[in-house]
Amino acid sequence: MPRAYIEAHGQRPARSKFRPSDALDNTNDPSLLTAAARNRAAGASPYKVLHYMNFSDLGLTPELLRAVAEKGYAAPTPIQSRAIPAVLAGRDVLAGAQTGTGKTAAFVLPILQKLGNPSGRAPRALVLTPTRELAAQIAESARAYGRYVGIRTVVVFGGVGIHPQIEALRRGCDLLVATPGRLKDFLAEGCVSLSEVSFAVLDEADRMLDKGFEEDIKLILGSCPPREKRQTLMFTATWPTSVRGLAEGFMVNPVKVTIGNRTRAGGDENGAGNGTVELQANSRIEQKIEAVDPRAKEQRLLELLREAQKGSGKNDRILVFCLYKKEAIRVEQFLQKRGMRVASIHGDLRQDQRTRSLESFKAGTTTVLVATDVAARGLDIPEVKLVINVTVSCTHH
Repeated sequence: MPRAYIEAHGQRPARSKFRPSDALDNTNDPSLLTAAARNRAAGASPYKVLHYMNFSDLGLTPELLRAVAEKGYAAPTPIQSRAIPAVLAGRDVLAGAQTGTGKTAAFVLPILQKLGNPSGRAPRALVLTPTRELAAQIAESARAYGRYVGIRTVVVFGGVGIHPQIEALRRGCDLLVATPGRLKDFLAEGCVSLSEVSFAVLDEADRMLDKGFEEDIKLILGSCPPREKRQTLMFTATWPTSVRGLAEGFMVNPVKVTIGNRTRAGGDENGAGNGTVELQANSRIEQKIEAVDPRAKEQRLLELLREAQKGSGKNDRILVFCLYKKEAIRVEQFLQKRGMRVASIHGDLRQDQRTRSLESFKAGTTTVLVATDVAARGLDIPEVKLVINVTVSCTHH
């Protein structure tokens, strides 16, 4: 039973000494380099990748900078400092970074800036996500980042009534955040047009392409202007080689950004190998495996939870992942009967139930959240101290 302990890091990375004008020096694409960077690149001395700077160095407008400051962001993360300049430069971006590195701001902020003022009724930017919870989270972030620019954000997903969503689209939308299934239905019913889309984003792209959404994505992107007439951005926590080739078919000469270490199967530490990108364990997380009798698994889970939440840790938040919906239901009921403050998220729950469970867990009212993989990727759940996989997952988290 793998356990992941999320460590706290109190030190901020050292600031780079490079100048703000060198914001795009972290790509290998000469078309994105500033004049100063091109001059240095032409010389004999190499230059370092610029990871850290102020948000103001990225060329964002005062309105967006004000919203970012109110969110409490001190400095851009590596994925933000590398992706935002590329998007602002008009390039397609293929980016991979671990969950929790700030991918949402990396694509929402430059899109909000390039959209400018509200215009028309049809969406001009589209963000596709695999889950309802992630769609709602991205829409919430977009509204917070765009509070001073007037951009209209609408979110549509399944599990709730369609009429409020249709009415929101009719009132006008600049940025549309959607899950593939609900958006495909709206396209079939003529409730929305994607003919004005200038920005198409696939968030958690590997999961959408690798878990049965491929045909839906092709249909949706086929309803947008051709790839030569839009910017396509793909952000993900992992990027298997089998998915990378398919994803690049949707894009035009994308800037590739990868944050974090990776190796290739059969290769060495420099990445040489047979071409398959292998996932690596997150070095910031202590991971343990414990083999138990299947009949004693739930009792051992209870022991681990009580041990983690004793004393000063009584209010610590703990995520418990189950492989199947029935398993999640059984585990939740087992823990409830033994006095644990527990909620759950899985596919058999109505959307309002899933939302209440997630909000209760984020607020700390519920200290244990039992979930299937709908909560495994992309969600921003702060202050989680422990993650327990009751059953070894068949997918990468």
